[in-house]
Amino acid sequence: MVIAEAVGLPGVEEIRVAAEVVYRSMPATPQFTWPLLNERAGAEVWVKHENHSPVGAFKIRGGLVYMDWLKRERPEVTTVISATRGNHGQSIAFAAAQVGIRAVIVVPHGNSPEKNRAMRALGAELIEFGDDFQAASDHAQGLAEANGWHRVPSYDRRLVTGVATGTMEFLTGAPELDTVYVAIGMGSGVSAMMAARDALGLTTKIVGVVSTEAPAMALSFEAGEVIEHAAATAIADGVACRKPDAGALGLMRGGVDRIVQVTDAEVEEAMRIWFADTHQVVEGAGAIGLGALLKDRREGVVGAGRRLGVVLSGGNVDSDVFARILQSDTKIVR
Repeated sequence: MVIAEAVGLPGVEEIRVAAEVVYRSMPATPQFTWPLLNERAGAEVWVKHENHSPVGAFKIRGGLVYMDWLKRERPEVTTVISATRGNHGQSIAFAAAQVGIRAVIVVPHGNSPEKNRAMRALGAELIEFGDDFQAASDHAQGLAEANGWHRVPSYDRRLVTGVATGTMEFLTGAPELDTVYVAIGMGSGVSAMMAARDALGLTTKIVGVVSTEAPAMALSFEAGEVIEHAAATAIADGVACRKPDAGALGLMRGGVDRIVQVTDAEVEEAMRIWFADTHQVVEGAGAIGLGALLKDRREGVVGAGRRLGVVLSGGNVDSDVFARILQSDTKIVR
């Protein structure tokens, strides 16, 4: 599949208006630099703590902006449906409840039990279907067409604009960064980082991060067209993309410096490091950016003494999974 025409990125005014919507439901999240993390990385590392949102992840921002638009522009919509591995679904459920719209969320079989419970607690009606995100997404589309429900996509300019309120906070709240590491699932997070960087006129390099067990976006980025690939990561479900969005890919090809692939073992190591150095509980997709930063440092891609940024995009890891990872025999390298 050839890349579609790029959908474009929001500018300063669009992001400012979106921030007014977001801040009605949550405050800005913090950005900190942690001494132990700096010592380990041999660099000044700034962290954007999107795990401090009301749903524990960055996705809430896009959901709030999307639902605000839907309520104003499509007041006839009474039911929305979307597909998720968890954080996008929590975002849609939270935001839909704010505006009085019913939310139906499709998840694949075997999805995180704690994320499923969280979505239900936020008011979503959950449907389990398929073995991966793409199968759940296709089923959601079929249900939307059969029932006349509004389908909330996984990637959309409005979602990107909402998420860009957080990247704008990061890039204005932290000192100017040489390089920032951003996890890539369907692309809203990395697109939002590009939008904020470009709006502020910065020269910060953006490194996208994917799992070696879900390399579709990396393969597509290299080839210049959408390439599907099975997603088999056992820990970073938030980046388990089998079929990239063509619009997101087109934007990334013009604004992302490179993509780093991180193994599941490196993700688990990063989760342990997050806890050891900052006492943050971090899910796999939330930890993968740090995994890439440390991988670059070990391999000499990024030299010592730089000022780096990483987005801690979410902390929604199941308790038993996190306990297993913390108790692993793998040593934390200092």
